[in-house]
Amino acid sequence: MHKKESILKLGLVLFFICALVTLALAAANYITAPKIAAITEKQEKEARAEVLSGADDFEKLSDMVYRGVKDGKTVGYAVNTNPSGFGGEINMMVGLDETFQVSGVKIVSFSETPGLGSKASEPKFLDQFKGKGADVCVVKGGAKNSNEVVAVSGATISSKAVTAGVTDAIKLAKEAGGAKE
Repeated sequence: MHKKESILKLGLVLFFICALVTLALAAANYITAPKIAAITEKQEKEARAEVLSGADDFEKLSDMVYRGVKDGKTVGYAVNTNPSGFGGEINMMVGLDETFQVSGVKIVSFSETPGLGSKASEPKFLDQFKGKGADVCVVKGGAKNSNEVVAVSGATISSKAVTAGVTDAIKLAKEAGGAKE
C-alpha cells in the first residue's frame, strides 16, 4: 500500500503543478491578448494605407476585405490574406485598384526561413506584382509574359505562397465588391 500512496501523492503534486502553470499561462494570455490584437490592428491599418495609398479611408466589407475610398468614391480594395508558406502562415495585405489590378503587396508577418524565404517579403520580389491581375503566376529564371513574376531563388514555396495570396485577394475583393467574373 505504501507504493500506491506515494504514486497517488506524486500524481496529485504533478496535477497541482500543471494546474498552476495552466492558470499562469491563461492569466498571461488574458493580459497580453488585447495588446497583441491592438498591435496587429495597427500593423494591418498601416499596411492598408501602404498598399492602397490613393485611399483616404477604408470601409470594412468583410473580415478580410476593405474598400478604399477617396472623396466618397471607391479607389480600390485592401485585402488581408494568409497563405501557407514554407515556414507557416504568411499574413499579407494586398492592394488592388478599382479594376482589381495589384497596386501593392505588404507582408505583415511571417515565419519563413531567414535569408531564403524571408526574401519573399522584400520589395524586389513584391514590386513585381504591381499592375498584375488574377492570372499572375510564378516562374523560375526570367519572366517572359506580363503576368509572370520571378520566384525568389531558393524560396520557390514562399514565392508561390505569396502569389497564391495575391490571387486569393483578387478573388475575395471581387466577391466582396460585387464584381462580375
